[in-house]
Amino acid sequence: MPTILKHLETILRDSAKVSISLLKILIPAIIVVRLLDLIGAAELLASTLGAPLELLGLPAIAGLIWATTIVTNIYAGLIVLFTFPEAWTLGQITTLGVLMLGAHNFIVELSVAYKGRCRILPMFLIRILGGYGLAAILSYIYADMPEMQTPVAWNWTPEAVDNSWSGWLSSQIEMLFWTQVVILGLVAMLHIAKIRGFERLLEKLLKPVLRVIGIRENALPMSLIGMTLGLAYGGGLLIREAEKGTLAPRDIFASFALLGLCHSLIEDTLLISLTGAELSGILWARLAWALLLIAIITRILPRIPDAWLQRHLVR
Repeated sequence: MPTILKHLETILRDSAKVSISLLKILIPAIIVVRLLDLIGAAELLASTLGAPLELLGLPAIAGLIWATTIVTNIYAGLIVLFTFPEAWTLGQITTLGVLMLGAHNFIVELSVAYKGRCRILPMFLIRILGGYGLAAILSYIYADMPEMQTPVAWNWTPEAVDNSWSGWLSSQIEMLFWTQVVILGLVAMLHIAKIRGFERLLEKLLKPVLRVIGIRENALPMSLIGMTLGLAYGGGLLIREAEKGTLAPRDIFASFALLGLCHSLIEDTLLISLTGAELSGILWARLAWALLLIAIITRILPRIPDAWLQRHLVR
């Protein structure tokens, strides 16, 4: 019994540390997102994004959809998509889906990366250019595929959102509550995995993949959680490790870069799949592209002088 209580105490203490770190980021960030939404920041950004997206063969409304997604989140971007009817082909909607998955909820997610000691500009560029690069490749490939020119039809639309202050406050409190519940569960799961030896087994099984992409073994559990469940969760755990000093700056940067390019493979992919986007593009191509870019990044990082790294990539 004393041993169980000791483990429970450790789990509660660690989850509290992660939760407090995340709340310090999330609460100011969601307020900023709300204010930017009210002043029409997405509409201003849309005018900048319109021309690059036209090069991908996307309709004019794509700029507003992606801008809304970047400033707020994927769900808000989907509302814009379904609010303004447009004739989309399977190739176009898959290309748009890749963009939305690559760059969304920047205020919150870049704040998490910053708290994890990564600088915002390189994380911003990795996600914007990474998402656009994959979208450009897919757009080029889809142009020669007749089946990707098939029009898409939607049988689903997102529920109307209460945009009043009371509705917004209620939804944010609910989101923050469930975030804490998930964090508690994740910390408990990691603790159990560690004492039972599952963590070491997972590292052994994935070591060949890790060797190729260059992610260190001690960053593996947090990276996997972020990739499957979301950047906030994996990022919160990475922040804890960064504060402990168990991860080197290059490992922290590589892990956050990986999560920026490819996170929440379950929830976000399911959301975008509601548009009719091709799973091969929004899941498998995105995963392969992220692993390729991280393999390149992790081979460049050791060649970067420490002083330059501290000045431009980490803090």
